[in-house]
Amino acid sequence: MKKLISILLLSLYLVSTTELYQLLKIPQLIEHYCEHKALNPEMSLTAFLKTHYDHPVKDGDYGKDQRLPFIIHSAPLALVFTVNQGFSFENRSNFFQQVKSHKIPCCDEDFYCKGFLNSVWEPPRYVFS
Repeated sequence: MKKLISILLLSLYLVSTTELYQLLKIPQLIEHYCEHKALNPEMSLTAFLKTHYDHPVKDGDYGKDQRLPFIIHSAPLALVFTVNQGFSFENRSNFFQQVKSHKIPCCDEDFYCKGFLNSVWEPPRYVFS
Protein backbone atom coordinates (compact mmCIF):
# COMPACT_ATOMS: atom_id res chain seq x y z
CA MET A 1 0.00 0.00 0.00
CA LYS A 2 2.85 2.39 0.82
CA LYS A 3 4.44 1.69 -2.56
CA LEU A 4 1.18 2.46 -4.37
CA ILE A 5 0.70 5.73 -2.47
CA SER A 6 4.30 6.79 -3.08
CA ILE A 7 3.97 6.08 -6.83
CA LEU A 8 0.73 8.05 -6.93
CA LEU A 9 2.21 11.04 -5.10
CA LEU A 10 5.35 11.01 -7.24
CA SER A 11 3.23 10.85 -10.41
CA LEU A 12 1.08 13.76 -9.27
CA TYR A 13 4.15 15.79 -8.42
CA LEU A 14 5.86 15.11 -11.77
CA VAL A 15 2.72 15.81 -13.80
CA SER A 16 2.13 19.12 -12.03
CA THR A 17 5.72 20.43 -12.03
CA THR A 18 7.18 19.21 -15.34
CA GLU A 19 6.12 18.83 -18.96
CA LEU A 20 4.93 15.28 -18.27
CA TYR A 21 1.32 16.50 -18.37
CA GLN A 22 1.76 16.82 -22.13
CA LEU A 23 1.66 13.02 -22.38
CA LEU A 24 -1.93 13.18 -21.18
CA LYS A 25 -2.77 14.90 -24.50
CA ILE A 26 -1.76 11.89 -26.63
CA PRO A 27 -5.41 10.78 -27.13
CA GLN A 28 -6.07 14.19 -28.75
CA LEU A 29 -3.10 13.59 -31.05
CA ILE A 30 -4.48 10.20 -32.12
CA GLU A 31 -7.96 11.62 -32.63
CA HIS A 32 -6.61 14.53 -34.72
CA TYR A 33 -4.52 12.11 -36.79
CA CYS A 34 -7.63 10.02 -37.48
CA GLU A 35 -9.45 13.17 -38.65
CA HIS A 36 -6.63 14.00 -41.07
CA LYS A 37 -6.46 10.37 -42.21
CA ALA A 38 -10.19 10.46 -43.01
CA LEU A 39 -9.70 13.59 -45.13
CA ASN A 40 -6.56 12.28 -46.85
CA PRO A 41 -6.17 8.47 -46.68
CA GLU A 42 -2.65 8.63 -48.17
CA MET A 43 -1.26 10.76 -45.28
CA SER A 44 1.32 8.88 -43.23
CA LEU A 45 2.05 9.45 -39.55
CA THR A 46 5.38 11.08 -40.35
CA ALA A 47 3.72 13.48 -42.80
CA PHE A 48 1.13 14.35 -40.14
CA LEU A 49 3.84 15.03 -37.55
CA LYS A 50 5.85 17.14 -40.01
CA THR A 51 2.75 19.14 -40.87
CA HIS A 52 1.94 19.92 -37.25
CA TYR A 53 5.36 20.07 -35.59
CA ASP A 54 8.01 20.82 -38.22
CA HIS A 55 6.27 23.55 -40.24
CA PRO A 56 2.97 24.46 -38.54
CA VAL A 57 0.57 26.64 -40.53
CA LYS A 58 -2.55 28.52 -39.51
CA ASP A 59 -5.33 26.68 -41.27
CA GLY A 60 -8.95 25.84 -40.52
CA ASP A 61 -8.16 23.50 -37.62
CA TYR A 62 -5.56 25.75 -35.96
CA GLY A 63 -7.48 25.64 -32.66
CA LYS A 64 -7.27 21.85 -32.59
CA ASP A 65 -3.61 21.98 -33.59
CA GLN A 66 -2.83 24.11 -30.53
CA ARG A 67 -4.29 21.43 -28.22
CA LEU A 68 -1.82 18.79 -29.42
CA PRO A 69 0.95 17.69 -27.05
CA PHE A 70 4.18 19.71 -26.96
CA ILE A 71 2.81 22.54 -29.14
CA ILE A 72 2.24 25.03 -26.33
CA HIS A 73 4.51 24.98 -23.31
CA SER A 74 3.55 26.41 -19.99
CA ALA A 75 5.50 27.32 -16.92
CA PRO A 76 5.69 24.65 -14.23
CA LEU A 77 3.77 24.98 -11.02
CA ALA A 78 5.03 27.80 -8.85
CA LEU A 79 3.87 28.26 -5.29
CA VAL A 80 4.09 31.70 -3.75
CA PHE A 81 3.63 32.35 -0.07
CA THR A 82 2.99 35.81 1.26
CA VAL A 83 3.08 37.10 4.81
CA ASN A 84 0.09 38.91 6.16
CA GLN A 85 0.60 42.67 6.54
CA GLY A 86 -0.22 42.43 10.24
CA PHE A 87 2.82 40.23 10.86
CA SER A 88 5.42 41.75 13.16
CA PHE A 89 8.61 40.53 14.77
CA GLU A 90 9.37 41.68 18.29
CA ASN A 91 12.96 41.93 19.46
CA ARG A 92 13.13 41.69 23.23
CA SER A 93 16.52 42.60 24.60
CA ASN A 94 16.24 40.38 27.67
CA PHE A 95 16.16 37.25 25.49
CA PHE A 96 19.35 38.07 23.64
CA GLN A 97 22.67 38.36 25.42
CA GLN A 98 25.85 39.93 24.17
CA VAL A 99 28.23 37.30 22.87
CA LYS A 100 31.86 37.87 23.63
CA SER A 101 34.07 37.14 20.67
CA HIS A 102 37.37 35.39 21.17
CA LYS A 103 40.25 35.06 18.78
CA ILE A 104 40.10 31.67 17.11
CA PRO A 105 43.52 30.60 15.82
CA CYS A 106 43.58 29.22 12.30
CA CYS A 107 46.32 26.72 13.20
CA ASP A 108 48.07 25.50 16.31
CA GLU A 109 50.13 28.58 17.03
CA ASP A 110 52.10 26.95 19.87
CA PHE A 111 53.82 24.52 17.51
CA TYR A 112 53.98 26.91 14.59
CA CYS A 113 55.81 29.67 16.47
CA LYS A 114 58.39 27.33 18.01
CA GLY A 115 59.55 26.06 14.66
CA PHE A 116 58.01 22.63 15.06
CA LEU A 117 57.27 22.28 11.38
CA ASN A 118 60.88 22.95 10.41
CA SER A 119 62.24 20.38 12.89
CA VAL A 120 60.18 17.60 11.36
CA TRP A 121 62.22 17.69 8.17
CA GLU A 122 65.67 17.60 9.81
CA PRO A 123 67.77 14.55 8.99
CA PRO A 124 68.58 12.13 11.80
CA ARG A 125 71.68 12.89 13.91
CA TYR A 126 74.37 10.31 14.50
CA VAL A 127 76.77 10.54 17.36
CA PHE A 128 80.25 9.16 16.65
CA SER A 129 82.50 8.59 19.58
